[in-house]
Amino acid sequence: MGQKVNPHGFRVGITEDWSSRWYAPKAAYAEFLIEDLKIRRYVDKQLNRRPPYAAVARVEIERTRDEVKVVLHTARPGLVIGPKGAEVDKLREALEDLVERKISVNIVEIRAPDLDGQLIAEGIAEQLKKRGSFRRILKQRCDAAMSAGAKGIKIKVSGRLGGAEMARKETQIRGSIPLHTLQARVDYGFAQSFTTYGAIGVKVWLYTGRYGEELPDEGMTASKRYQGKKMKRA
Repeated sequence: MGQKVNPHGFRVGITEDWSSRWYAPKAAYAEFLIEDLKIRRYVDKQLNRRPPYAAVARVEIERTRDEVKVVLHTARPGLVIGPKGAEVDKLREALEDLVERKISVNIVEIRAPDLDGQLIAEGIAEQLKKRGSFRRILKQRCDAAMSAGAKGIKIKVSGRLGGAEMARKETQIRGSIPLHTLQARVDYGFAQSFTTYGAIGVKVWLYTGRYGEELPDEGMTASKRYQGKKMKRA
């Protein structure tokens, strides 16, 4: 009866992969889990919450016996890498100091930011912070996603919209969003906009087709990867 579930969590282990991929004995599990949380929070704080805003949508973590592999999915890889790889080297050193383990950082470019739920949510939150008209912002984002090839999008914002005295919700829907279909590729994003009159929550559901079908941007999404110092020496 009206129970809500995260579309990504609903599909993990069935059609979606885990964002942290490692195995640990019971004694080390809690320690590794806290390390993952520290890494994610640090990356979000350094790259998403302060200029130049690198638009990191996802952080994937893999562990081997010797090192921790951190994969950053970003729409602006140049800002993360920096001139001659200087910024990514600084980030790697900071993460190594944070968790006291050897870390390798890989960068994966998101070629179509209008087809990433998290980036859409972050973009809306940023525009709301600048006091833009929320209805116009939602309409623009829905139109941009549908133009980019999405089959459906739903955006919900809630809070003191437009500085109103009473909090409320506003929803925009385009196309279809089959949330109960496990074979449907539904991307979910959540962001918060901390305005002068209170926090506004932004949720985005983005339907881009079924698993196994070609993505709308397949022709241009062969992910470009930056592997630490390998590219730097090339």
